[in-house]
Amino acid sequence: MSWSVAAALLGLLGAGIEIDAKYPGGNIVVDGIANDVVRLKTDLRDTAGWWFYWNFRIRGAEGKTLRFQFDREPIGLQGPAVSNDAGVTWRWLGPKSGDTRSFTYPFAPDEREVRFAYTIPYLQADWERFLAAQRGQSLQPAVLCKSRHGRDVECLYFGRSEGSRAAAKKPAARVVVTCRHHACESSANYVLEGLIGAVLDPATDETRWLAANVAFLAIPFVDKDGVEEGDQGKNRRPRDHNRDYVGDSVYPETKAIRERVPAWLAAGPAVALDLHCPCIRGDYDTWIYQVGSSIERIASEQQRFVEILARAAQGPLPYRKTSILPFGTAWNTAGNYKAGMSFGRWAAERAEVRLASSFEIPYAQASGVQVNPDSARAFGRDIAAAIAVYLRSPTAAPGSGPDKP
Repeated sequence: MSWSVAAALLGLLGAGIEIDAKYPGGNIVVDGIANDVVRLKTDLRDTAGWWFYWNFRIRGAEGKTLRFQFDREPIGLQGPAVSNDAGVTWRWLGPKSGDTRSFTYPFAPDEREVRFAYTIPYLQADWERFLAAQRGQSLQPAVLCKSRHGRDVECLYFGRSEGSRAAAKKPAARVVVTCRHHACESSANYVLEGLIGAVLDPATDETRWLAANVAFLAIPFVDKDGVEEGDQGKNRRPRDHNRDYVGDSVYPETKAIRERVPAWLAAGPAVALDLHCPCIRGDYDTWIYQVGSSIERIASEQQRFVEILARAAQGPLPYRKTSILPFGTAWNTAGNYKAGMSFGRWAAERAEVRLASSFEIPYAQASGVQVNPDSARAFGRDIAAAIAVYLRSPTAAPGSGPDKP
């Protein structure tokens, strides 16, 4: 957990106001409190360079109106996320609450504790609540490994089970989905929830086929310690988790994936999806897209999947035939992978993997539409439907050329 004694002392000087990050997912550095202005910056710890994740709580501000001022620009397109129930539920405060460096919040007289974050968080407690809501479903929770700090790293098997009495044959295909190679990228988990829910409670021909024929493995927190301790995760020293798929893995999670997942995928054909979030704002940070592969056969399959998903998308988050960033475009170049191998590249090199793709799901806004737990889950259901169509039509020809997004 992120906790600064200096932050606590400064908080006590601020007319009884206390600010801290002493809870799962917390991250903040408090530089000072004066004249109803709180000066803040992100806790970078072992991050190489700057990154924008923050998550803090404030107590003792009842009835006050405070302005929160950051040293950089870590506020996204929907303003900060806010929780009034100790992090169980969140809402966006909205773009009118401030700008890219600051926001203002009027505390109600009875608001004894309020949490603010750059994004809507997703932690182990959220995963446990999600699993508890699926009671009676055919789920096989398991532990992938222990993290460096001794936490269980969860994984989940669902869909077609080879151990079921009703299973007369092996699954037609296998799909592995990973999240949180970068600890701060929480929108991905809500997409994963939607995908899992579509398979567990199928409502269409496509998802009923998935439930009956396809085996799934989900790994919700690849950087488990980073998620719970409120780390940035991106560009972590000594190695980014998503560059740890070559040589000797630094992290137990990536080591376990490399050792255990290939045997599970070996009975393929297989699909490997890795869910991420991009930067705050910019040309490639405010729309959902897949990261194009440098491997020709995988790039071709990605293009097929892009077109299938564009047709299958029914949820509020837009996805089009252009929703891919081809290799060699913008940041997606060989130079970006000099530090090591990504999960997507590692999976793509496996013969049984037909499709390997990383998704970038914005934190707050996708093509002008708000990203929140409900809209992200809906996109997960869209992905599930697209997987079914893709696996059931493996020889389908790609469609026409892409449109402009």
